[in-house]
Parts: sequence; C-alpha cells; structure tokens
Amino acid sequence: MNTRAASANLAGRMALQQINSDNIDQMPGKAQLLQRPQTSHLMQRNTLSDIGNQVSAITISDASKKGPIKKEIVQVNPRQQKALTKTKATTSLKALAEKKETTKEHDEFHFVEPSFPSRIPVPTATVHPLPSAHVPMDTSDAGQDAFSKALLNVQDIDANDKENPQLVSEYVNDIYEYMRILEKKYPIADSYLEKQEISGKMRAILIDWLCQVHHRFHLLQETLYLTVGIIDRFLQESPVTKNKLQLVGVTSMLIASKYEEMYAPEVADFVYITDNAYTKKEILEMEQTILRTLNFSFGKPLCLHFLRRNSKAGQVDASKHTLAKYLMELTIVEYDMVQYLPSQIAAAALCLSMKLLDDCKWTETLAHYSSYTEEELVPTMRKLASLVMKQEDSKLKLTAIRTKYSSSKFMKISTIPALKSPLVQELAGASDCS
Repeated sequence: MNTRAASANLAGRMALQQINSDNIDQMPGKAQLLQRPQTSHLMQRNTLSDIGNQVSAITISDASKKGPIKKEIVQVNPRQQKALTKTKATTSLKALAEKKETTKEHDEFHFVEPSFPSRIPVPTATVHPLPSAHVPMDTSDAGQDAFSKALLNVQDIDANDKENPQLVSEYVNDIYEYMRILEKKYPIADSYLEKQEISGKMRAILIDWLCQVHHRFHLLQETLYLTVGIIDRFLQESPVTKNKLQLVGVTSMLIASKYEEMYAPEVADFVYITDNAYTKKEILEMEQTILRTLNFSFGKPLCLHFLRRNSKAGQVDASKHTLAKYLMELTIVEYDMVQYLPSQIAAAALCLSMKLLDDCKWTETLAHYSSYTEEELVPTMRKLASLVMKQEDSKLKLTAIRTKYSSSKFMKISTIPALKSPLVQELAGASDCS
C-alpha cells in the first residue's frame, strides 16, 4: 500500500513539474491546465482527516437544548431507546408550552391600521374601446370616427389561424408592415441604365434567358424574382461591360439559389449552362463582388410574398392566383417596370386577374390588407394590360414566360381567351394614350 501511495505521489509531482516547465506551450489545453488548483497528495490526505474528525465529533444533542435533535447512526439497546423516547416527548411538550406563551405575549399587542376616508373622490373618464376588424360595432353612436366606420366591412382573415403556430397570426400584420418598409429601403431608380453600356433591351434578353435556365434547373419561383432583384440592384450600384452581363446574371442566380433553395445548383452547372463562356474562378470572384456591393443584404420582399397575402384576403381560387402570377412574371422582363414596388405589382396583378375572370370587385378587406385602393391600382393595371397585349405580338422573340405558363402545370393560363377581352384592350389603349 505504501509503495502505491508513493508512486501516485511521485506521478502527481511529475505532472505538476510538467505543467510548470518551459514546454507547457506544446501541451493541448494549457489555459485550462493553468487554472486548476495545485493540490498535493499531502493536502488531500489532511483534508480527509479533518472530515473524519468532524464526523466522529457528532453526538446526540442534549435533551435540555432547544431545537431539533441531531441523530447519529449507532446501535441503541432497548433501555436506551425507551429513555430517549421519553426525553423526546418531554422536549416536545416543553417547546409547545413555550410557543403558547410566546403567542400569548404577541396577542397583547394589536396593530391598529390608520383610518382613511371610506371613499375618495376619483375623477371619472370615459374610455372608448379600440375598434377591431373582426368585432361588429354599434353604428348608432354618433361619436364613432371615420376610421372605425371604414373597418366595419373588413374581415379578420387570420381568425382561424390561431391554433397553427406556423402561420404566426399574432404577428403577421406587423411582419407585412415591416416588409413594406423593406421594399422602400432598397428601391430601383427609374431608367438607371441611361448612362451605362448596358441597355434595357440587353437586360430583357438576359432575363428571358435566365427564365429558361430557371425552368431547366427546376428552381423555386422565389429564386427567379430574387435573381432579377439582385441584377437590378447590382447594376444600379456598379455598372459592368457587355461581356460581363451574362456573368452577372448567372452569378446572381447562384446567390439567389443559395438564399432560397434547399439544394442549390453547383458552380459547375452554371459554367456548363453558359457553354464555358466563364470559368468557375470568374463566377466565384463575381460572387464576392456582388456580395460586397450589396452589403450581403438580400431581404427585400418579393411580389410572391404580397400576392399570397392578397389571395388569402380575397379568398380567390387557383385560376385567379395563377393568372396573377403570370401577370407579375411578365413585369420582370420589362425595363420600364423596375421602379414599381413589389406590393404594388402584386396588388394590381390580382385586381386585374379578378376582373378578367369573374369581374370581382376589389373589396374593403383587400384594400385594407394590400394597403392599395382600386383607384390607386388603375395605372399599374394599365401597364400590365399593355404587357399582355405585347405578348400577343407574333414578332416578339422574348416568349419564355408565355411559353412557361402555357403548360398544363400552370393551367395553360397564358392561353385563356380572357387575356384578349375588350377590358384588356381598353386598359392597354389607355396606357398607350397616357
């Protein structure tokens, strides 16, 4: 036993010498080792001895002492057990008597509460409850303001979503308010390509080609809208030459895929899709340039985000929603539509879609949740109607979006007769006159 203790003590001293030696920098986790207390085997043995002495000093408390009796794990014969039980009973009776005397002494002193007037006059004020969108209100009160009356016909479209935590019904209105702030935070200036080598026609050709690439890679529609947004924001801040425009396009789609997709295409896929016009190194370098130029900010909301909210408020069917998506996607190719806000395009597309299919009205609920009235959307609807008429031109070469929405996957929505209705022609003619 002495040999083992001596060996352990020697090993402990050698470990301490190694920690304090000059070779400590070569040891892993040196900071953690330096923070450990350097206790020797002798100190540990003295500590254990002190604990043992304290345990041996514990004895049964005297019966004359007040408070709980400390017990010791010992063997007691029956005679000692009987005496101990008698002592406990005496102590309990004595403590009870002392407690009774103490209570009696405290009862002689009574706390007298200060007297106050039975009633203090408080000025009264009439409090009117705030109007709610889904609670019917009494219109007989002449004091109701105009804002409350306007909300009488507005439905609470989130009333049935409170049990679904993924729909965040408590915060959804605040979220969309913040999205409207964000879309104004990253604006695209009108005619921002005026003093650049790139023209609006070149931009349209690039985006029409990217629509085909997007369809071939089976990417999300959010990826396409974000790609176009990145291109416009980057070209607005950093002009490029003609031979670099396609490089900006494929790199923007690469960034958008990383942002939106679960499985983004590889860089080699974009090298292949450009027929080796650019190398992998050039795409990665352009990616770094775009990220630095836009300060890694890609949170600008998309048209799809607002369209889904508006479609829920209008309770539209799949055909109206798909037609609105087609109208929105026509705007990404047009250079003249870059300055329009995503929420404005989404509201105008749905409003025109409802008028073309069922001649539905833009209700107060839609105006409330989209933040646009029908009168405010008329100029944008005229622009959309002119784009629809432009797609009917047989000489038009940029037909990727129209071809995409002519498939059964999108309900062949781009070929419906409603797109050639007199309403579209009338709106398009009004747009040309303006």
